[in-house]
Amino acid sequence: MRELVTGARRIVVKVGSSSLTTASGGIDEQRVGELVDVLGRLATGGREVVLVSSGAIAAGLSPLHLPRRPRDLATQQAAASVGQGLLIGRYAAGFARHGLQVGQVLLTADDVTRRAHYRNAYRTLRKLLDLGALPIVNENDTVATDEIRFGDNDRLAALVAALVDADLLILLSDVDALYTGSPSDPSSRRIAYVETESDLQGINIATPSKSKVGTGGMVTKVEAARIATGFGIPVVLTAAPLAGAALSGDEVGTLFRPADSRPAARLFWLAHATAPRGRLHLDPGAVAAVVARRKSLLPAGITAVDGSFAAGDPVDLVDAAGAPVARGLVNYDAIELPALLGRTTGELAAALGPGYEREVVHRDDLVLL
Repeated sequence: MRELVTGARRIVVKVGSSSLTTASGGIDEQRVGELVDVLGRLATGGREVVLVSSGAIAAGLSPLHLPRRPRDLATQQAAASVGQGLLIGRYAAGFARHGLQVGQVLLTADDVTRRAHYRNAYRTLRKLLDLGALPIVNENDTVATDEIRFGDNDRLAALVAALVDADLLILLSDVDALYTGSPSDPSSRRIAYVETESDLQGINIATPSKSKVGTGGMVTKVEAARIATGFGIPVVLTAAPLAGAALSGDEVGTLFRPADSRPAARLFWLAHATAPRGRLHLDPGAVAAVVARRKSLLPAGITAVDGSFAAGDPVDLVDAAGAPVARGLVNYDAIELPALLGRTTGELAAALGPGYEREVVHRDDLVLL
């Protein structure tokens, strides 16, 4: 399985705040330099590298005399405004030693959840790689609001890996691998491979980051691995100081085996890179039709509508208990649907015209969750 690592040509590397900064905030020059040297050698050796880097807020803490990561959004944005320039400056100087130009790409959740923005982000990243530059991606913390934040860069890295059609995703943190329990517990053992979801059964991964500067934890990293491997991309989880060893194929960290086939990019985008604008409540018959028989959703099977959305927006399809069973692109505005519920398409066409003889969500625009 390590051949999945050594044979990868296009690699996305994600590094967390705690791996780049000091405990009190501020950039750790040595850590950044070591990571740059590893990735610089990789890029000059004929591989394409995209770096997803946290650390903007953390890098701004010390210059602004902030003792810890602030909780309020305005101060976080101020710290990011100061820190992002410092961080990209260090990267630019470091990669220049290897003869490499870097390109900064700042994204919000909207940039990967709205289809038009998603395509534009792809074109930018693709052109940077074509021109021989090394893209450095981060969430645009200076403008992101609570409603449009990723919350951590692990999910962003997984989506970027799928966006650029990567061959490998490396998740770097302050923990060297996934363990059966707390890494500090002597009875815990390192999990070298995760081949199927069953390999994660019984493992306590609900441990948040203890860093004063980071936001993620093992939960977000495993979820990112699920997203990427679901798109057929292998994932290695390890500590930043072991990045060189991991990229050389050494037996370090945890390797998540990818799915055997990649889903259609459009359906992957719908499942993982969209935020639902509303919810359609389905009766049991409609749930069975959509989930078991992979049918389109018709007005007759909908019992209620939540949210404010327009035709073409993503919505969640939920069962009687309110649990999402699918996500799809809706063909009606939210304001239109209440008058259509429980009625057949034939009835609607006769009463309102042939334009209403259509699915609420077509099966080609629907993905099961």
